[in-house]
Amino acid sequence: MEASNRQPERRVDLTRLEVLDRSDVEGFGVWIGRYVAWLRVRNFSTRTVASREPILVSFASWSTARGMSRPRDVTKPVLERYQEHLFQYRKRNDKPLSFTTQAHRLTSVRAFFKWLARENAIAANPASELELPKLPTRLPRDVLTAAEVERVLDQIDTTSELGVRDRAIVEVLYSTGIRRSELLGLAVTDLDAERGTAFIREGKGQRDRVVPIGERALAWVEKYQREVRPGLVVDGRDMTLFLSDRGTALDPDTLSTRVRGLVAQAKLGKSGSCHLFRHTMATLMLEGGADVRFIQAILGHASLQTTEIYTRVSIRALKAVHDGTHPTARMGAGRGVVERGSDGAQGVLPFLVAEVRDEDAEGESGDDDADG
Repeated sequence: MEASNRQPERRVDLTRLEVLDRSDVEGFGVWIGRYVAWLRVRNFSTRTVASREPILVSFASWSTARGMSRPRDVTKPVLERYQEHLFQYRKRNDKPLSFTTQAHRLTSVRAFFKWLARENAIAANPASELELPKLPTRLPRDVLTAAEVERVLDQIDTTSELGVRDRAIVEVLYSTGIRRSELLGLAVTDLDAERGTAFIREGKGQRDRVVPIGERALAWVEKYQREVRPGLVVDGRDMTLFLSDRGTALDPDTLSTRVRGLVAQAKLGKSGSCHLFRHTMATLMLEGGADVRFIQAILGHASLQTTEIYTRVSIRALKAVHDGTHPTARMGAGRGVVERGSDGAQGVLPFLVAEVRDEDAEGESGDDDADG
Protein backbone atom coordinates (compact mmCIF):
# COMPACT_ATOMS: atom_id res chain seq x y z
CA MET A 1 0.00 0.00 0.00
CA GLU A 2 1.36 3.41 -0.95
CA ALA A 3 2.26 5.72 1.84
CA SER A 4 -0.05 8.70 2.01
CA ASN A 5 1.45 12.00 0.94
CA ARG A 6 -1.22 13.96 2.71
CA GLN A 7 0.13 16.53 5.13
CA PRO A 8 -1.49 16.67 8.57
CA GLU A 9 -4.12 19.37 8.75
CA ARG A 10 -3.10 22.50 10.57
CA ARG A 11 -5.21 23.13 13.63
CA VAL A 12 -7.20 26.32 13.26
CA ASP A 13 -7.17 28.66 16.25
CA LEU A 14 -10.87 29.39 16.70
CA THR A 15 -10.18 32.21 19.14
CA ARG A 16 -8.41 34.46 16.65
CA LEU A 17 -10.17 37.39 15.01
CA GLU A 18 -9.39 36.01 11.55
CA VAL A 19 -11.97 33.21 11.96
CA LEU A 20 -14.85 35.71 12.03
CA ASP A 21 -16.61 37.00 8.94
CA ARG A 22 -15.45 40.58 8.37
CA SER A 23 -17.41 41.19 5.18
CA ASP A 24 -20.43 42.42 7.16
CA VAL A 25 -19.62 45.96 8.32
CA GLU A 26 -22.11 45.55 11.18
CA GLY A 27 -20.93 42.09 12.14
CA PHE A 28 -18.94 40.92 15.14
CA GLY A 29 -15.74 40.56 13.12
CA VAL A 30 -15.59 44.25 12.25
CA TRP A 31 -16.66 45.57 15.65
CA ILE A 32 -14.36 43.35 17.66
CA GLY A 33 -11.51 44.42 15.40
CA ARG A 34 -12.33 48.07 16.07
CA TYR A 35 -12.60 47.46 19.79
CA VAL A 36 -9.22 45.72 19.97
CA ALA A 37 -7.67 48.60 18.02
CA TRP A 38 -9.29 51.06 20.45
CA LEU A 39 -7.81 49.20 23.43
CA ARG A 40 -4.34 49.47 21.92
CA VAL A 41 -4.71 53.18 21.14
CA ARG A 42 -5.87 53.81 24.72
CA ASN A 43 -2.72 52.08 26.00
CA PHE A 44 -4.40 49.10 27.61
CA SER A 45 -1.80 46.54 28.62
CA THR A 46 -0.67 43.91 26.15
CA ARG A 47 -2.01 41.26 28.52
CA THR A 48 -5.47 42.86 28.56
CA VAL A 49 -5.65 43.04 24.77
CA ALA A 50 -4.33 39.50 24.35
CA SER A 51 -6.90 38.26 26.86
CA ARG A 52 -9.99 40.06 25.58
CA GLU A 53 -9.66 39.30 21.88
CA PRO A 54 -10.02 35.49 22.15
CA ILE A 55 -12.78 35.82 24.74
CA LEU A 56 -14.81 38.07 22.45
CA VAL A 57 -14.15 35.91 19.40
CA SER A 58 -15.34 32.89 21.35
CA PHE A 59 -18.52 34.73 22.36
CA ALA A 60 -19.09 35.93 18.78
CA SER A 61 -18.72 32.37 17.47
CA TRP A 62 -21.22 31.11 20.05
CA SER A 63 -23.66 33.90 19.18
CA THR A 64 -23.27 33.49 15.41
CA ALA A 65 -23.92 29.75 15.67
CA ARG A 66 -27.29 30.66 17.16
CA GLY A 67 -28.24 33.05 14.37
CA MET A 68 -26.95 36.29 15.90
CA SER A 69 -23.99 37.53 13.85
CA ARG A 70 -24.22 41.21 14.79
CA PRO A 71 -23.83 42.89 18.18
CA ARG A 72 -27.20 44.60 17.71
CA ASP A 73 -28.85 41.15 17.68
CA VAL A 74 -27.75 40.44 21.24
CA THR A 75 -30.20 41.05 24.09
CA LYS A 76 -29.96 40.59 27.82
CA PRO A 77 -31.68 37.15 27.66
CA VAL A 78 -29.08 36.10 25.09
CA LEU A 79 -26.28 37.11 27.44
CA GLU A 80 -27.96 35.22 30.27
CA ARG A 81 -28.06 32.15 28.01
CA TYR A 82 -24.35 32.61 27.35
CA GLN A 83 -23.72 32.85 31.08
CA GLU A 84 -25.57 29.56 31.51
CA HIS A 85 -23.48 28.10 28.67
CA LEU A 86 -20.26 29.03 30.50
CA PHE A 87 -21.60 27.48 33.69
CA GLN A 88 -22.45 24.20 31.92
CA TYR A 89 -19.31 24.12 29.77
CA ARG A 90 -16.81 21.33 30.39
CA LYS A 91 -13.14 21.42 29.46
CA ARG A 92 -11.29 18.54 27.85
CA ASN A 93 -10.60 17.07 31.28
CA ASP A 94 -14.36 17.17 31.94
CA LYS A 95 -13.95 19.84 34.61
CA PRO A 96 -16.08 23.01 34.62
CA LEU A 97 -14.75 26.51 34.20
CA SER A 98 -13.97 28.10 37.54
CA PHE A 99 -16.26 30.92 38.63
CA THR A 100 -13.27 33.24 38.36
CA THR A 101 -12.83 32.28 34.71
CA GLN A 102 -16.57 32.64 34.05
CA ALA A 103 -16.58 36.09 35.63
CA HIS A 104 -13.47 37.10 33.66
CA ARG A 105 -15.11 36.16 30.37
CA LEU A 106 -18.37 37.87 31.21
CA THR A 107 -16.52 41.00 32.33
CA SER A 108 -14.79 41.17 28.94
CA VAL A 109 -18.09 40.76 27.11
CA ARG A 110 -19.72 43.39 29.33
CA ALA A 111 -16.89 45.85 28.66
CA PHE A 112 -17.26 45.26 24.92
CA PHE A 113 -20.98 46.08 24.91
CA LYS A 114 -20.44 49.11 27.10
CA TRP A 115 -17.98 50.38 24.50
CA LEU A 116 -20.42 49.60 21.66
CA ALA A 117 -23.13 51.66 23.37
CA ARG A 118 -20.72 54.55 23.87
CA GLU A 119 -19.81 54.37 20.17
CA ASN A 120 -23.54 54.39 19.27
CA ALA A 121 -23.11 51.07 17.50
CA ILE A 122 -26.09 49.70 19.45
CA ALA A 123 -29.16 51.50 20.74
CA ALA A 124 -28.85 50.19 24.29
CA ASN A 125 -26.37 48.18 26.31
CA PRO A 126 -27.81 44.68 26.91
CA ALA A 127 -25.04 43.87 29.38
CA SER A 128 -25.57 46.86 31.66
CA GLU A 129 -27.52 44.83 34.23
CA LEU A 130 -25.82 41.48 33.70
CA GLU A 131 -25.00 40.02 37.11
CA LEU A 132 -21.65 38.32 37.43
CA PRO A 133 -21.27 35.14 39.49
CA LYS A 134 -20.39 35.77 43.10
CA LEU A 135 -16.75 34.90 43.61
CA PRO A 136 -15.59 33.09 46.74
CA THR A 137 -12.77 34.62 48.74
CA ARG A 138 -10.40 31.76 48.13
CA LEU A 139 -7.43 31.22 50.35
CA PRO A 140 -4.19 30.03 48.77
CA ARG A 141 -4.52 26.26 48.62
CA ASP A 142 -0.96 25.53 49.65
CA VAL A 143 1.53 27.71 51.52
CA LEU A 144 5.05 26.55 52.33
CA THR A 145 6.80 26.93 55.65
CA ALA A 146 10.25 28.51 55.70
CA ALA A 147 11.77 25.05 56.19
CA GLU A 148 9.85 23.67 53.21
CA VAL A 149 11.10 26.49 50.99
CA GLU A 150 14.65 25.58 52.00
CA ARG A 151 13.99 21.96 51.00
CA VAL A 152 12.86 23.09 47.56
CA LEU A 153 15.90 25.30 47.18
CA ASP A 154 18.42 22.77 48.51
CA GLN A 155 17.48 20.04 46.04
CA ILE A 156 18.06 22.21 42.95
CA ASP A 157 21.17 20.98 41.14
CA THR A 158 23.36 24.05 41.21
CA THR A 159 26.30 22.19 39.67
CA SER A 160 24.65 22.81 36.28
CA GLU A 161 24.27 26.18 34.60
CA LEU A 162 20.49 25.94 34.31
CA GLY A 163 20.37 24.81 37.93
CA VAL A 164 22.07 28.05 38.98
CA ARG A 165 19.56 29.98 36.89
CA ASP A 166 16.63 28.08 38.41
CA ARG A 167 17.93 28.66 41.94
CA ALA A 168 18.20 32.39 41.21
CA ILE A 169 14.66 32.42 39.81
CA VAL A 170 13.12 30.71 42.84
CA GLU A 171 15.12 32.88 45.23
CA VAL A 172 13.77 36.01 43.51
CA LEU A 173 10.19 34.71 43.54
CA TYR A 174 10.46 33.86 47.24
CA SER A 175 12.22 37.06 48.28
CA THR A 176 10.07 39.53 46.35
CA GLY A 177 6.70 37.82 45.91
CA ILE A 178 6.47 39.11 42.34
CA ARG A 179 4.19 37.52 39.77
CA ARG A 180 5.43 35.19 37.05
CA SER A 181 4.91 37.81 34.35
CA GLU A 182 6.79 40.38 36.44
CA LEU A 183 9.75 38.06 36.87
CA LEU A 184 9.84 37.36 33.14
CA GLY A 185 9.82 41.12 32.51
CA LEU A 186 12.86 41.82 34.69
CA ALA A 187 15.80 43.41 32.92
CA VAL A 188 19.41 43.19 34.03
CA THR A 189 19.27 46.82 35.13
CA ASP A 190 16.11 46.40 37.25
CA LEU A 191 17.90 45.00 40.31
CA ASP A 192 19.74 47.42 42.58
CA ALA A 193 22.06 45.45 44.84
CA GLU A 194 23.24 48.54 46.71
CA ARG A 195 19.73 49.53 47.78
CA GLY A 196 18.38 45.98 47.93
CA THR A 197 15.47 46.70 45.59
CA ALA A 198 13.91 45.44 42.38
CA PHE A 199 12.09 47.69 39.93
CA ILE A 200 8.92 46.11 38.53
CA ARG A 201 7.91 47.58 35.19
CA GLU A 202 4.23 47.70 34.32
CA GLY A 203 2.95 45.18 36.82
CA LYS A 204 -0.74 44.39 37.00
CA GLY A 205 -2.76 47.43 35.95
CA GLN A 206 0.37 48.80 34.24
CA ARG A 207 1.61 50.09 37.60
CA ASP A 208 5.36 50.36 38.15
CA ARG A 209 6.61 49.70 41.67
CA VAL A 210 9.78 49.15 43.65
CA VAL A 211 10.00 46.13 45.94
CA PRO A 212 12.64 45.01 48.44
CA ILE A 213 14.74 41.98 47.56
CA GLY A 214 16.86 40.08 50.07
CA GLU A 215 20.58 39.88 49.70
CA ARG A 216 20.61 36.10 49.45
CA ALA A 217 18.45 36.34 46.33
CA LEU A 218 20.72 39.07 45.00
CA ALA A 219 23.75 36.86 45.61
CA TRP A 220 22.28 34.05 43.53
CA VAL A 221 21.31 36.47 40.77
CA GLU A 222 24.83 37.84 40.80
CA LYS A 223 26.22 34.30 40.49
CA TYR A 224 23.85 33.59 37.59
CA GLN A 225 24.79 36.82 35.82
CA ARG A 226 28.49 36.23 36.31
CA GLU A 227 28.73 32.52 35.52
CA VAL A 228 25.71 31.53 33.45
CA ARG A 229 23.97 34.35 31.60
CA PRO A 230 26.96 35.33 29.41
CA GLY A 231 26.90 31.81 27.94
CA LEU A 232 23.17 32.01 27.19
CA VAL A 233 23.06 35.41 25.53
CA VAL A 234 22.50 35.36 21.78
CA ASP A 235 21.67 39.00 21.18
CA GLY A 236 23.95 41.30 23.13
CA ARG A 237 21.29 44.00 23.07
CA ASP A 238 18.78 41.80 24.90
CA MET A 239 18.61 43.00 28.51
CA THR A 240 16.17 40.31 29.68
CA LEU A 241 17.50 39.00 32.98
CA PHE A 242 16.45 35.35 32.89
CA LEU A 243 17.09 33.57 29.61
CA SER A 244 16.26 30.12 28.25
CA ASP A 245 18.89 27.66 27.08
CA ARG A 246 18.28 29.05 23.58
CA GLY A 247 19.16 32.56 24.65
CA THR A 248 15.61 33.87 24.40
CA ALA A 249 13.21 35.12 27.07
CA LEU A 250 11.70 32.27 29.06
CA ASP A 251 8.27 31.08 27.96
CA PRO A 252 5.68 31.58 30.76
CA ASP A 253 4.29 28.05 30.57
CA THR A 254 7.78 26.56 30.45
CA LEU A 255 8.74 28.51 33.57
CA SER A 256 5.61 27.37 35.42
CA THR A 257 6.25 23.75 34.49
CA ARG A 258 9.87 23.98 35.63
CA VAL A 259 9.07 25.58 39.00
CA ARG A 260 6.19 23.15 39.57
CA GLY A 261 8.61 20.30 38.94
CA LEU A 262 11.06 21.67 41.50
CA VAL A 263 8.31 21.81 44.12
CA ALA A 264 7.22 18.25 43.27
CA GLN A 265 10.80 16.94 43.52
CA ALA A 266 10.98 18.17 47.11
CA LYS A 267 8.17 15.70 47.98
CA LEU A 268 6.43 18.04 50.40
CA GLY A 269 2.94 16.79 49.69
CA LYS A 270 2.15 20.25 48.36
CA SER A 271 1.83 21.53 44.83
CA GLY A 272 2.17 24.86 43.10
CA SER A 273 4.38 26.93 40.88
CA CYS A 274 5.45 30.58 40.77
CA HIS A 275 2.42 31.86 42.68
CA LEU A 276 3.12 29.40 45.49
CA PHE A 277 6.18 31.45 46.47
CA ARG A 278 4.15 34.68 46.24
CA HIS A 279 1.61 33.28 48.70
CA THR A 280 4.37 31.93 50.91
CA MET A 281 6.28 35.21 51.06
CA ALA A 282 3.17 37.16 52.01
CA THR A 283 2.12 34.68 54.67
CA LEU A 284 5.56 34.37 56.28
CA MET A 285 6.04 38.12 56.40
CA LEU A 286 2.65 38.57 58.03
CA GLU A 287 3.51 35.86 60.55
CA GLY A 288 6.75 37.70 61.17
CA GLY A 289 4.84 40.84 62.14
CA ALA A 290 4.89 42.87 58.91
CA ASP A 291 2.09 45.40 58.57
CA VAL A 292 -0.48 44.31 56.00
CA ARG A 293 -0.07 47.63 54.17
CA PHE A 294 3.60 46.90 53.58
CA ILE A 295 2.59 43.58 52.09
CA GLN A 296 -0.02 45.34 49.96
CA ALA A 297 2.61 47.63 48.48
CA ILE A 298 5.12 44.83 47.90
CA LEU A 299 2.59 42.58 46.17
CA GLY A 300 1.27 45.44 44.05
CA HIS A 301 -2.35 45.00 45.13
CA ALA A 302 -4.62 47.92 44.34
CA SER A 303 -6.97 46.88 47.13
CA LEU A 304 -6.12 46.18 50.75
CA GLN A 305 -8.97 43.67 50.71
CA THR A 306 -7.04 41.55 48.22
CA THR A 307 -4.06 41.36 50.55
CA GLU A 308 -6.14 40.56 53.62
CA ILE A 309 -6.92 37.04 52.39
CA TYR A 310 -3.42 36.18 53.59
CA THR A 311 -4.20 37.18 57.17
CA ARG A 312 -6.60 34.25 57.41
CA VAL A 313 -3.80 31.86 56.59
CA SER A 314 -1.73 33.35 59.42
CA ILE A 315 -3.99 32.32 62.29
CA ARG A 316 -1.17 30.27 63.88
CA ALA A 317 0.87 33.46 64.15
CA LEU A 318 -1.98 35.10 66.10
CA LYS A 319 -2.13 32.10 68.43
CA ALA A 320 1.63 32.25 68.94
CA VAL A 321 1.45 35.93 69.84
CA HIS A 322 -1.33 35.16 72.30
CA ASP A 323 0.81 32.51 73.98
CA GLY A 324 3.78 34.85 74.08
CA THR A 325 5.96 32.42 72.16
CA HIS A 326 5.76 33.73 68.60
CA PRO A 327 9.11 33.46 66.80
CA THR A 328 10.04 36.20 64.33
CA ALA A 329 10.49 34.80 60.82
CA ARG A 330 13.58 36.02 59.06
CA MET A 331 13.26 36.07 55.29
CA GLY A 332 17.04 36.31 54.90
CA ALA A 333 17.82 33.33 57.15
CA GLY A 334 18.61 29.86 55.92
CA ARG A 335 21.21 28.14 53.87
CA GLY A 336 22.53 29.74 50.72
CA VAL A 337 25.43 31.39 49.02
CA VAL A 338 25.72 34.02 51.72
CA GLU A 339 23.84 35.10 54.86
CA ARG A 340 22.96 38.78 54.91
CA GLY A 341 20.86 41.25 56.84
CA SER A 342 17.74 43.15 55.85
CA ASP A 343 19.12 46.70 55.77
CA GLY A 344 18.28 47.01 52.09
CA ALA A 345 14.67 46.06 52.68
CA GLN A 346 14.38 48.47 55.60
CA GLY A 347 15.64 51.28 53.39
CA VAL A 348 12.80 50.87 50.94
CA LEU A 349 10.00 50.74 53.54
CA PRO A 350 9.54 54.55 53.70
CA PHE A 351 9.02 54.55 49.94
CA LEU A 352 6.44 51.77 50.22
CA VAL A 353 4.57 53.57 53.00
CA ALA A 354 4.54 56.79 50.96
CA GLU A 355 3.25 54.88 47.95
CA VAL A 356 0.31 53.50 49.92
CA ARG A 357 -0.49 56.91 51.46
CA ASP A 358 -0.41 58.61 48.07
CA GLU A 359 -2.79 55.99 46.71
CA ASP A 360 -5.18 56.54 49.61
CA ALA A 361 -4.99 60.33 49.35
CA GLU A 362 -5.74 60.35 45.65
CA GLY A 363 -8.60 57.91 46.06
CA GLU A 364 -7.07 55.56 43.51
CA SER A 365 -7.36 52.38 45.57
CA GLY A 366 -9.79 50.12 43.77
CA ASP A 367 -10.94 46.54 43.75
CA ASP A 368 -8.51 44.08 42.26
CA ASP A 369 -10.59 40.93 42.59
CA ALA A 370 -8.71 38.93 40.01
CA ASP A 371 -5.32 39.55 41.82
CA GLY A 372 -3.53 36.68 43.44
